[in-house]
Amino acid sequence: MRRRAAVLCAAAAVLAGSVTGVPARAATPAPLTWKKCATDDYPTLECASLKVPLDHANPSGRQLTLALSRVPHTARTSQGPLLVNPGGPGGSGLELAGFVASALPKDVAARYDVVGFDPRGVGRSTPALDCAPGHFKPVRPDTVPGTPAVERANLERARSFAADCGKRYGDVLPYLNTVSTAQDMDTIREALGAPRISYFGYSYGTYLGAVYAKLHPDRIRRLVLDSIVDPTGVWYADNLGQERAFDDRHRALMAWIAGYDATYKLGTDPAKVEAEWYAMRSALAKKPAGGKVGAAELEDTFLPGGYYNGYWPYLAEAFAAYVHDKETGPLVETYDDFAGVDASGDNGYSVYTAVQCGDTAWPRDWARWRRDAWDVYAKSPFMAWSNAWYNAPCLFWPTGRSRPTDVANGKLPPTLLFQATEDAATPYAGGVAAHRLLAGSSLVVEQGGGNHGITLSGNACLDGYLSAYLADGTVPRGSGTADAVCAKSPDPTPLASKTASTASRGSILHELLGFRG
Repeated sequence: MRRRAAVLCAAAAVLAGSVTGVPARAATPAPLTWKKCATDDYPTLECASLKVPLDHANPSGRQLTLALSRVPHTARTSQGPLLVNPGGPGGSGLELAGFVASALPKDVAARYDVVGFDPRGVGRSTPALDCAPGHFKPVRPDTVPGTPAVERANLERARSFAADCGKRYGDVLPYLNTVSTAQDMDTIREALGAPRISYFGYSYGTYLGAVYAKLHPDRIRRLVLDSIVDPTGVWYADNLGQERAFDDRHRALMAWIAGYDATYKLGTDPAKVEAEWYAMRSALAKKPAGGKVGAAELEDTFLPGGYYNGYWPYLAEAFAAYVHDKETGPLVETYDDFAGVDASGDNGYSVYTAVQCGDTAWPRDWARWRRDAWDVYAKSPFMAWSNAWYNAPCLFWPTGRSRPTDVANGKLPPTLLFQATEDAATPYAGGVAAHRLLAGSSLVVEQGGGNHGITLSGNACLDGYLSAYLADGTVPRGSGTADAVCAKSPDPTPLASKTASTASRGSILHELLGFRG
């Protein structure tokens, strides 16, 4: 669930809610006008825009504009549109359409119109939210509230962000939620002239897909969910689980570094390597690297390692350079690459908070947040407080809240789910819960895998199941919790050179999925 410099994080609390009723619909939207918007990487990409109601219960009222992209089918016979979503909430899906079309086997991709979209509020859709430009400008207060003054400073940041969102977008915020985005997807379906759609979602996109399927089960042709939000924890409880899982994944990185002591010279004991990391954090809290990377920014820099282990060698290089030589340049460069928040990141975070805060009721008592954060921190310190502050605007959110959608569904065609057992952003329990709630679904597990977003990332076993399903609907059937199990993709090795390229298929995918999204 977290987003990147189209940035940062998620997951969270629950009640089993009821589905919002399907609203009245306006007349069928006009056919889309597609224009070429090719890039060097995706030369067949086309773009269009679509008007959708701000409030689907009032279809003739104020309209929003969604930005769409597609790679059209080339086969003689089409299987219709395949909508794709990278998660977030707040992630742009425009380039993801090009990636998915290029990463699938050619004979499979050729049979689909692969369609991406910027959800309401995101990117090139209008209006695009930016509640507080520069909110993540370094150096921020330490996330761990070691003094009352630090706690007050972080609380004020959260309070002012929520207030700024309300001032700028108070008329829009009540309609920035998962159900409204799912209804937008149905308007896209209508504009495409398709009786049914196929859908492929990562991370938060799995919850969005499950909500759409609950609202319109008869309009789903095929449904693929990769790295699955626990739909029973939306959103507060999911975030607490995520904090514990990210700590486990951070320790996996420390163990990996210890395994390459000949390269990094930080020791062979993972616990001692971890102690060096926290000593670095303490030093940066007092004297930020390059006047830019303090304790909060260090956490942001290493957070992507919890999403994708392809970043581990770069994080380890910067870590070792600081510890051994007090070099700050590599740390600042890694922060800029992995954690620096630009205007796109400000937009992503604004939509993230709007959707997560508006989807469900969050605790309104700061004492509850503080108690839970310290409880997590006691055993899992890496992300406990940074994630608490990341979501803290929900404590002060200015608009009303919906109830989470109960996604339990017995009306779908065979559905395919993918989940890694050590995924931190959407822990394994979420995949199991979704498998139970989506009757007739099949769950493919990457045993021992810790990346977030696991298909189309280089694992031939996983991709084989995905391709077979998209080709003809074939799903595996097993007798245990998982219907099929794939071995994990291998961990990376240290960089062969300082200028080694990250342009693998996995790194391209994870750039599109982002962090905290």
